[in-house]
Amino acid sequence: MYLKFQKFIKLYWILIILIAIKLLLQFVLVNPVYELHRDEYLYLNQADHLAFGYISVPPLMAVFSKILFFLGGSVFWVRFIPALFGTMTIVFTWLIAESVGGSLFAKILASGAVVFSAIMRINILYQPNSFDILCWTIIFYLLIKYIQSEKTKWLLYLSVIVALGFYNKYNLIFLIAGLAAGFLLTYNRRLFTNPSFWKAFIISLILLSPNIIWQITNHFPVFQHMKVLKHNQLDNNSSGGFLLGQVMFFFGSLPLIAGALIAFIFFKPFRPYRFIGICFATVIILFAIMKAKDYYSIGLYPAIIAFGSIYFDSILSKKWRLFVLPLLIVFNLVIFLITLKVVYPVYTPVEIRQHAKAFEKLGLLRWEDGKNHSLPQDFADMLGWHEMADKALAAFKLIPESEGKNTLVICSNYGQAGALNYFNRGKMPEAYAFNTDYIYWLPQLKEIRNILLVGDKPSKELASIFKEVKLTGVVENEYAREKNTGIYILSGASDLFTRAFYNKVEERKKNLDIF
Repeated sequence: MYLKFQKFIKLYWILIILIAIKLLLQFVLVNPVYELHRDEYLYLNQADHLAFGYISVPPLMAVFSKILFFLGGSVFWVRFIPALFGTMTIVFTWLIAESVGGSLFAKILASGAVVFSAIMRINILYQPNSFDILCWTIIFYLLIKYIQSEKTKWLLYLSVIVALGFYNKYNLIFLIAGLAAGFLLTYNRRLFTNPSFWKAFIISLILLSPNIIWQITNHFPVFQHMKVLKHNQLDNNSSGGFLLGQVMFFFGSLPLIAGALIAFIFFKPFRPYRFIGICFATVIILFAIMKAKDYYSIGLYPAIIAFGSIYFDSILSKKWRLFVLPLLIVFNLVIFLITLKVVYPVYTPVEIRQHAKAFEKLGLLRWEDGKNHSLPQDFADMLGWHEMADKALAAFKLIPESEGKNTLVICSNYGQAGALNYFNRGKMPEAYAFNTDYIYWLPQLKEIRNILLVGDKPSKELASIFKEVKLTGVVENEYAREKNTGIYILSGASDLFTRAFYNKVEERKKNLDIF
């Protein structure tokens, strides 16, 4: 056992160092002034409402959240889990380079390029994106291993990873479309005549069946979610913006990416893997046509970078290899260091305003509404939540204890509800909202007498139903996206309010007006 461990360390000690650097940077590159992101609170809240599907996302994040709370639920674990997925992506990038015959230098070049890339930024946030990138990378690795050996076990592993990928994020369908094009346009199309492939396909469908049934039962909310996403966000994007994002995300690795794409066409040893190059082109074209968010395609790049690293290592003479490969590593590292304080939440909000021009030049102040703001949207979404939760808890304590069972906590959006439930867990009743999954989690109270409202000022119509409306606090963090969010106590509801409230809830559900 000791000899095996010693051999493992000898083979992978550089990879272990890269993993350690990656994990360290994931925590160091987040200024303590920033809290969790609004989306993270929703995913964390799903742990208390496990299901085979959700209106907003597939159900795998809820499972991760359940594990996270089992570990204690602290911010450390919220940061650690996406960082872990990021380190595993590095491992599989290394393994791809290794399986295709890359030298130690090629493996270091590829893995280092992934460490010091935009993936670092994505791995900061507890969102489906980190596991999505990992899944895409593993799928490429398993297909490479199958092509090399034609052993059925790799297809069986693939069926499980594909199922997990769909349970994490539905945009895996674009990778599947790209792979289908890649196989059909190369001699690898013979895969479709292999019974083992169809067995693996059926296994994936069986594993996915609970979520498929959930979608059918709930009238495919994923399509409505995509429609709203397109209207509210994607329509503000452009195909050119998506393509520019691809360049910016991996600017330091552009030589490797270009080298890989050239190699898939002209480099004979890569002929069995040309389907990867075709897949890359297909997915990029599909996303560009859709005006997708630029990070949707990031899962393509670890495999592409691995092939680019092997290509450069293969075509260079020994003399040039000793010069060019270290130069490529240094170039990528320099680009990372130059952009570090702009791309990552290292600066405080005050410091970002002092360096606003640098952020604006890179388009980092542009939000989903297509307009520029004071901070990058993700950073603004990481401020003000703790203050909001504290003020909401203080407001709840003003409500008589005897009125607790007749009090409902309602927020204007899922971020507010999730933040209250994360920080005030066990201290006050669960908070809800009229959008995303929260509207389905609302409890059926026999009588609603009071509402603790977090959000915009109540309308005159709503206020007239209650005996008293009292503003108890406001989010004051001037850089938070939730700045000026009010905390209100609405007490003494009329006898007709409860029925009217739940009728409104059912109306919103029926019209799918919950996004």
